[in-house]
Amino acid sequence: MQVRNYINGKWVEARSGEWYVDLNPATEEPVAEVVKSDERDVAAAVEAAEAAFEKWRKVPAPKRAEILYRAGQLLVERKEQLARLLTQEMGKILPEARGDVQEAIDMAFYIGGEGRRLLGYTAPVELPNKFGMAIRDPIGVVACITPWNFPIAIPSWKIFPALVAGNTVIFKPATDTPATAAEFVRIFEEAGLPPGVLNLVIGPGPTVGNTLVEHPTVKAISFTGSTEVGRDLYARAARHLKRVSLEMGGKNAIIVMEDANLELALEATLWAAFGTTGQRCTACSRLILHKPIKEKFTEMLVERAKQLRLGNGLEPTTDVGPLINEAAVRKVHSYVEIGKAEGARLLCGGNPVKVNGKGFFYEPTIFDQVRPDMRIAQEEIFGPVLSIIEAESLEEAIRINNSVNYGLSSSLFTQDVNKAFQAIRDITTGIVYINHGTTGAEIQFPFGGTRGTGNGHREAGLTAIEFFTEWKAVYVDYSGRLQRAQIDTTAFGQVSVQ
Repeated sequence: MQVRNYINGKWVEARSGEWYVDLNPATEEPVAEVVKSDERDVAAAVEAAEAAFEKWRKVPAPKRAEILYRAGQLLVERKEQLARLLTQEMGKILPEARGDVQEAIDMAFYIGGEGRRLLGYTAPVELPNKFGMAIRDPIGVVACITPWNFPIAIPSWKIFPALVAGNTVIFKPATDTPATAAEFVRIFEEAGLPPGVLNLVIGPGPTVGNTLVEHPTVKAISFTGSTEVGRDLYARAARHLKRVSLEMGGKNAIIVMEDANLELALEATLWAAFGTTGQRCTACSRLILHKPIKEKFTEMLVERAKQLRLGNGLEPTTDVGPLINEAAVRKVHSYVEIGKAEGARLLCGGNPVKVNGKGFFYEPTIFDQVRPDMRIAQEEIFGPVLSIIEAESLEEAIRINNSVNYGLSSSLFTQDVNKAFQAIRDITTGIVYINHGTTGAEIQFPFGGTRGTGNGHREAGLTAIEFFTEWKAVYVDYSGRLQRAQIDTTAFGQVSVQ
């Protein structure tokens, strides 16, 4: 299988003539041979997007939305095919891969509805025979830079709203999941999207990503990835006054109180900590346990974690798939060694694993006796490593929860409605769950976080269109004379209407 760029409605090879091999992280077998793009490919894609913009922005929004609906239907028809490719390429188990595609389906139909709801507003004006309104305009050429862990869902959060708002798009996927990205773009092609409106450029971040940030025609960047890369991108884009949306790291916590349903909390913790092999920005990597139930719940958790089965995500018996690549294994293991050195107690896991002699697997790992200030409790590991922290009260648990440099997702297990609402009020993350793990966001609500997780923008929900539109204020004066706002106003009761 060969994966090419998609520029101006054509599948083309990179100008460099270079290719790289995309590997299955479970088997280390090739999935595809992939083009390796450079600055010239970015320039061609931007040129195509710029040329397509003037025509695309004038297509009525309901008609733009019809293409999104067709894309959504194609995603429904190809859900299983896409899910299996996704699992082969990034490793998550097949039920999770199906969920990844389903999220894109949901987004297609939800954002398609925005084609008839790109709402502005009217407001009263202060002068007679004058009308005022605010309307939305597209920004222009936007770049969508996406990660490998949700290679269909996350692009859908960005591309669907950008398109329905009238923008044209350069899609730069992660180099670990190019085949899934190409099949996603093929859906748009078959749905009837005009050439140049969506362009795919595959290549390394330092080349393709940086060029997009620096290119003067690219007006906005929507980025999901690491905090380190996001901060650098944000700083460089600021020099060009580009609009930037960042969705970055997380260090999410589940709080389990004494009155919680422990069986429910156990199932949710296993899913949130070890689902997607811990490779989610919303994954639970801290477990804050109320002291009265800490010993019992820890025993329950370790027993179940040891039973989780590692393997190829296509196998129905697999509970936990591989990490994305060898570098990820090294990073996760380095944090396990840091945890040991810091004095945390390793309860289970802590080792890289091969399955049938292959793959980038890591055992589900749990640390106890973790202090809130330890590096394993503060820094994003992005793997199946969970740190247990003890708390004397709900107030202390919330302080611990809020004490990290990230603010994406939090969770509380309690059967006390008063504690639940106290937590909703006092937890300072963008997402809060009650009696559920830290994962499972739905597309009709805003997604994003505080502190080092983002820069204030949100994806999905009522906020999905905000980033991809500019506000335009419009005034229509039909008085037939010059009326100066704030100057030619008269006292109440003395207004003369002609």
